[in-house]
Amino acid sequence: MRGRLTILVAALACPLAAHDIVGDVKVQAYIKPEGHSMNIVLRVPLKAMRDVEFPMHPPAYLDIGKAEPFLREAATTWIARAIDIYEEDKPLATPTVVAVQASLESDRSFTSYQEALAHINGPPLPDNINLPTVQAMLDVMLEVPIQSAETHFSIHPRFERLGLTVVTVLWFMPPQGGVRAFEYTTDPGLIRLDPRWHQAALNFVRLGFFHILDGVDHLLFLFCLVIPFRKFKSLIIVVTSFTVAHSITLIASAFNFAPSGLWFPPLIETLIAISIVYMALENIVGGMTITRRWMITFGFGLVHGFGFSFALHETLQFAGTHLITSLLAFNVGVELGQMVVLLALVPALGLLFKYVVAERMGTIILSALVAHTAWHWMTERWETLMKFPFSAPSAATVIRWATVIVAAAAVGWLATVVRRRTGLTAAGDSRE
Repeated sequence: MRGRLTILVAALACPLAAHDIVGDVKVQAYIKPEGHSMNIVLRVPLKAMRDVEFPMHPPAYLDIGKAEPFLREAATTWIARAIDIYEEDKPLATPTVVAVQASLESDRSFTSYQEALAHINGPPLPDNINLPTVQAMLDVMLEVPIQSAETHFSIHPRFERLGLTVVTVLWFMPPQGGVRAFEYTTDPGLIRLDPRWHQAALNFVRLGFFHILDGVDHLLFLFCLVIPFRKFKSLIIVVTSFTVAHSITLIASAFNFAPSGLWFPPLIETLIAISIVYMALENIVGGMTITRRWMITFGFGLVHGFGFSFALHETLQFAGTHLITSLLAFNVGVELGQMVVLLALVPALGLLFKYVVAERMGTIILSALVAHTAWHWMTERWETLMKFPFSAPSAATVIRWATVIVAAAAVGWLATVVRRRTGLTAAGDSRE
């Protein structure tokens, strides 16, 4: 009686376990177009294949000899049907499962495409291996008919259902040679494996536009710029200086000229908060000129450029071979987003200062609210920064970049002085 009860409890427990959502899942994939077919080789943890009752050896080992049709079912349901592939923006057929293989978690075949392909097409594991399903890997080879390997391909992998957090590492091997690597979390949307320059540019213009609208700290910094200067001509000069400055450091970061230490991101986030506090306090004190404002904005823009680079760290992999084009396009998107914000803020502030509160008092109140918010950000980020070790090489790197920022500010100041003196000279000559 006790034995039958144990079997019943185990039978009831197995279906429940099969429906559990896995926490962390890593997907490895190779994509290689050859001739008139595209080969896709993937490795996925078998435990992510829910709703498939694999044949088992007691107590909980995969029956490798009987598993092949069940592995194919899991590969078709959870992988092949979750991949949309496009050739020159035209959808291709659903990939066909060519081969499947159950592998040990310790298997190292996916270090290269050739080794992974040879492993999947090789003999299966021996039946006498005790392989728990929670430790097994599902290796799959898919095939899709294509017109030509020389065309442009896009892929939309929808693997987010495999687990709570799904990290995909994808290698694309174009026929020209080389390897293009991608790494992303959950659903990345449509990935252009070999984008044309205009496709990359449009994508990064969109990213820049929405990044400035989603970045609260950048918006507050922009808000501080707008409050005392609400003439579009003056604001365009200030905002453009901000764009030029953050373009410099953004491009420098993309080419790995920025520090790589773990302390650097929290340092930049702290400096961004400081820049907002400073701008807000300067608005409260008053008396600033448009020349002083654009020079200071240029200096802080260099700092904000590093902040933009953190947001672009993962997305630059989708630029293909058009890195510079994508960076410039991102900056264009940021500039467009800033202009949209200006078009909304300038009239709103004008109405506020005309009908609700006097301009000077309103400037002080709004700037004080911004300063209060940014001050809390600054103290919280400073506490985070202090948790990271700050070595002598780190200090040297900061000093070098600080020197660059000071030099850039000095050049801007010198240009302003020269322009002012040239203007005075021209005015004197005209009077004579």
